[in-house]
Amino acid sequence: MHGPASPGWLLVALCAATGAYCLLRMRSTVEEQRRAAGGEAVMGFGMAAMAVPATAFTPPPWAWPGYLAVFGAATVHALWAARAGGHHLHHLVGACAMVYMAVAMGASPAPPGGHAGHGGSGFPPLTVVLLLYFTAYVLLSGARLVPATAGAGTAAWGDRPELARACRLAMGIAMVAMLLTL
Repeated sequence: MHGPASPGWLLVALCAATGAYCLLRMRSTVEEQRRAAGGEAVMGFGMAAMAVPATAFTPPPWAWPGYLAVFGAATVHALWAARAGGHHLHHLVGACAMVYMAVAMGASPAPPGGHAGHGGSGFPPLTVVLLLYFTAYVLLSGARLVPATAGAGTAAWGDRPELARACRLAMGIAMVAMLLTL
């Protein structure tokens, strides 16, 4: 990603922490929760890797096909799971957005002192559509999170719905930030 290094590292930390919590959620006794958490962990760690500031590390050319393979597989998995509807449709959009960002960042040559992926001529229409989707998702997720904090209860860490919602909200915010810097 391009831009100032400090916000980039904060984004890396946020996405990595979200991915780590999703790994904890995979220990849940609820099968559906485990499946969703696995996909979210892949997204969290993948977003963390893609968010590393270009001033610290410029990915080698072979990294972009690697991102495409990982997020392409996540897209196929989300497409298969989306047959049941529900939150899997959001996973499908998120995985497709990561494929789109990997293609955009891998296809654009890096400007001198900059980072690949930034065209400088405004936002492409698909980026605008994804920004609108994830902005709406963040706003709705935030609204759903507020009432959930009142009834936290004594559920295990992997089974706390308000923490899962907070992780999804954090990844939505990170996706908006990444799309804005694309």
